[in-house]
Amino acid sequence: MNILFEEDGAFKSGAVLADNNTSLQVELPGGRRVKVKAANVLLRFEAPSSAELLQRAEAEAADIDTDFLWEACPEAEFGFEELAADYAGHKPGAVEAAAVLLRLHSAPIHFHRKGRGRFRKAPPEILQAALAGQEKKRQQALAIERMAEELAAGILPAEFAPGLRELLYKPDRNRPETKALEAACAETHLTPAGLLEKCGAIPSTHDYHMGRFLFEFFPRGTDFPPFAAPVEPEGLPLADVRAFSIDDAHTTEIDDAFSVTLHADGGMRVGIHIAAPGLGIMPDSDLGRIARERLSTVYMPGRKITMLPDEVVERFTLAAGRTAPAVSLYLDVAPDLRLLSRETRLECVPVAANLRHHDVEPLFNEATLAAGLPEFPFCGELRRLWELACVLEAGRGKPAAGQQRKDYSFHVDWDAATPRGSGRIDIEERPRGSPLDTLVAELMIVVNSTWGACLRDAGVAALYRAQTSGKVRMTTAAAPHEGLGVDCYAWSSSPLRRYVDLANQWQLIAHLRNEPPPFAARSPEFLAAMRDFELTYAAYAEFQRGMERYWCLRWLLQEGVAQPAAAVLRESLVRFDAIPLVLKVPSLPALDRGARVRLAIENVDLLEAEAKARYVELLASSDADAALENAMAEGAGE
Repeated sequence: MNILFEEDGAFKSGAVLADNNTSLQVELPGGRRVKVKAANVLLRFEAPSSAELLQRAEAEAADIDTDFLWEACPEAEFGFEELAADYAGHKPGAVEAAAVLLRLHSAPIHFHRKGRGRFRKAPPEILQAALAGQEKKRQQALAIERMAEELAAGILPAEFAPGLRELLYKPDRNRPETKALEAACAETHLTPAGLLEKCGAIPSTHDYHMGRFLFEFFPRGTDFPPFAAPVEPEGLPLADVRAFSIDDAHTTEIDDAFSVTLHADGGMRVGIHIAAPGLGIMPDSDLGRIARERLSTVYMPGRKITMLPDEVVERFTLAAGRTAPAVSLYLDVAPDLRLLSRETRLECVPVAANLRHHDVEPLFNEATLAAGLPEFPFCGELRRLWELACVLEAGRGKPAAGQQRKDYSFHVDWDAATPRGSGRIDIEERPRGSPLDTLVAELMIVVNSTWGACLRDAGVAALYRAQTSGKVRMTTAAAPHEGLGVDCYAWSSSPLRRYVDLANQWQLIAHLRNEPPPFAARSPEFLAAMRDFELTYAAYAEFQRGMERYWCLRWLLQEGVAQPAAAVLRESLVRFDAIPLVLKVPSLPALDRGARVRLAIENVDLLEAEAKARYVELLASSDADAALENAMAEGAGE
C-alpha cells in the first residue's frame, strides 16, 4: 500500500510499512522513514509505485487547462477526488486524482483551499480581479526588467522623469522604478546617484547636492507665497546721527550699523543701530508666519535663501542713503572709555554709508593702526570704536573667539562655464581677529547681552543663547554664556536673517512701548519656535559646511592641484593649508598633531563630495604649533 500525503505545505508519497489507525509508518522513495498522521493522508493506492506517482502526476497536471477545470467544478465545496471523477468521466486512478490535486493546488487564484484536499471555486468577480492583478504584476515585472536594462545601458527610462527627485533623495522601494534602479545598480556596481548621473538625469553635481537640501527643507520650492505688505512704522523720531555699517561685499540683509557722536570733553556717544522689521511685521501676519516657517536665511557659497522676501528686506535693511526704522542702543562713553550709561530707543536712523570689508581692511588693520591711519571715510569713528572694543573685550575677560583660526570667503562666478558645470570658485583666506572683526564682534556682544538683561530684568520672555560646561544651547531662561563671558545673551542683532532675533525684537519693542509682549514665558508657541529654530539652524549650518566642502573639491579640480600641503589633526585626519578642507588619509603614518605633510590627490568624487588622497612626504615646518592651532581652533561662537 502506498499513500499520498501533505507535509509542511508539500505533497509527498511513500510506501506504508505499518498502519496504526491514527498514524502510519511510511518509507519515502529515498529510503527515509517518517511517521505520518492519518489526517494528513490524501490518497491511498496500490499502483503505481510511490516513486512514480508524483512524477507522472506532475506531467499530467501540466496538460490540464485551469480555466476549463474552473468551469467544470461545482459551485459548492468539493474534494479533489470528486472533481477528478467528473473531469475523467470515470473513477480516477491514482495518477489522475493526484494530477487534479496538483493543478488545484497550483492555482490558488481559481481555487480557494477549504481543508486538506478540499477546495471551492473562486467567484467570477473575485477571479477576474485576481487575474487582473496577476497580469498587472506580470507587466510590472517586465517593465522593471526593461527599465533596468535601459539604465544599465545609460538610458534614462521615460517613467523616471516625474519622480526623479524622490528616486534620488527618498526612494520608495515598493515602486517599480526603485526596483529597476536597484537591479541596475547591482549589475553595474554603481551607486544610484552615480548611475542616474551616467544616464544624464543629474545636470550638475552642484544641482544634485542643492536638490537634496531643497527636497528636505523646501519641498514646495523657495518662492514666497503671497503676503500682505508690512505696516509702515509711524511716529518714530529721527536720530541725529550719521550711521554706517560694516559688511562683506555681497551682504544685502544689513542688520546693524554704528554711529559715533564725539563730546567736547573727549567722551563720546556710540550708537548701535539694529534694523527693525519687528516694527512693520507682526507675529501673526503673513510675513510673520513666513519667517516662522523658514526660521533663518540659508547661506551657501554663491547663493542664499532669505528668510524674508527681497522687497521686505529692502524695506528694512540699513542701506546707505536710506532713513530706516531701527532699535538703537546708545552707549555713553567716558574719555577713558568707561561705559557711563546705556539707552535703548525706537527711531529712524539715517544711514550714511555701507563700508565693505574688502575696501576698508587694507586701510584699517593692525599695521595701519600702529603706523597711523590714512584718511578715508569714517576712519576716526572706526578708530574710536576699535579702542572701545578692546576695552570691552578686556572687560569680558575672554579673548575674541578663534583669533588664530583662518577664515575663508567663497565667491562663485556663475557666468563662468567649467567642465564640472557652471560656476568658477574663488576661495580667499582672511585671518580672524582683525581690528574690524573685533570691533563688530564686541559691539554685537554688547547689544545682545544688554537687551537680554533688559528683558530678563523686566520679566519679559526671551530666547537666550547659553553656554555652560562647553555646550551651547538655546533656552528661555537667562543663563550665562561662558564662552563670551557674559551673564546672559539674547540673539537680537540679526532680525532680518534669524527668527529668534526677530522674536526677541518683538518682545523688546513691546517692553519699550509698555505693551503686552506677543509671547508669554513658557508658552507652547514660544517653546516650539525655540526648538524648531535650534534644529533648523543646525541643519542649515550643516548644509552650508557641506556645500563649502563641495566647492573646495571643485577648487582642487579647477586649479589642477595635484599635491597639496596639509596639517595633521589626528590619526589619519588632515586639514589642507590653502582651503578649509578636512580629509581622511588612510596612508598617513603616525605623526604629531600639527605636522605638515604633502599629499597626492588620487580621485575627487563630486557626487559623493569626497576625495581620495595618499601621503607623500613630511614637510619641514618652522611653526608646527601654529599649523595645529589653525587646524584645530574652534571659536566659542554665539
